Amino acid sequence: MILTVTLNTALDLTYRVPALTPHASHRVTQVIERPGGKGLNVARVLAALGYETVATGFAGGATGATLRDLLAEHSTVRDELVGTAGPTRRTVAVVDTASGDTTQLNEPGPTVTAAEWAAFRTRFTALLDGARAVALCGSLPPGIHVGAYAELVRLARTAGVPVLLDTSGEPLRRGIAARPDLVKPNADELAQLTGAREPHRATRDARRRGARAVVSSLGPEGLLAATPEGVWRAAPPAAVRGNPTGAGDSAVAGLLSGLVDDSPWPDRLTRAVALSAATVLSPVAGEFDATAYEELLTRVKVTAESGTG
Repeated sequence: MILTVTLNTALDLTYRVPALTPHASHRVTQVIERPGGKGLNVARVLAALGYETVATGFAGGATGATLRDLLAEHSTVRDELVGTAGPTRRTVAVVDTASGDTTQLNEPGPTVTAAEWAAFRTRFTALLDGARAVALCGSLPPGIHVGAYAELVRLARTAGVPVLLDTSGEPLRRGIAARPDLVKPNADELAQLTGAREPHRATRDARRRGARAVVSSLGPEGLLAATPEGVWRAAPPAAVRGNPTGAGDSAVAGLLSGLVDDSPWPDRLTRAVALSAATVLSPVAGEFDATAYEELLTRVKVTAESGTG
């Protein structure tokens, strides 16, 4: 099975409005609720692709209960979330249907106690037994120490489980030093980590900081991967308009599925880009347009880049 970790889960609310205008009242035409947080989005996409998937992390309060009910209703993901006294946060995506733009509002999340963190560590360590890969995804809620992902990377490596890290800021800086198998920052996160804006230079520098492979999101231009086997760029056939929320999480799902299938890197990147673009075409994060995904698999362009990772 594939294990995903979401320490800062969320109840995702998507509001669709005809046009988003600052300082104005809006009539919402559609409201969608889904279980969210980066790792849960990854888990739901993996489950939709047919992979046995287990989700752990934290959930609490009324919003946490709703999140868990929705997770059971909308996916086959096995729920191994750990309870918290504080309520799970909410995230609100406001989709302007006229322009296709999305405005995101994210609450900070509950404060996790030392006892709750200890309970999670115990659950995580037990779940590593039988895991084929693990993804550590998203922000840290209040109360969790900044080196938490580095700690979890080391636990996964000790258990012999390949680990993907998808976070930002200081948690990424410390986590990458623990030598994860793969990190997947976007361009801004990569620049913050390395100080470099040029994609090739920044990706190579991130590898030198400890990651075995680095796959950088380039937005609508696709992905750049620096790996021990080489460097590749993967791009969709054309820019896709829609809701980009969760597109990066779907790319993570594609990379993880390719990892457990032991697929060559170009095939992993093709899958990741196709899933990402198909998610933009879906109304909510954690879901993708299955027909578009199958069609995009034949049209994603992967090119080898000069130099080594």
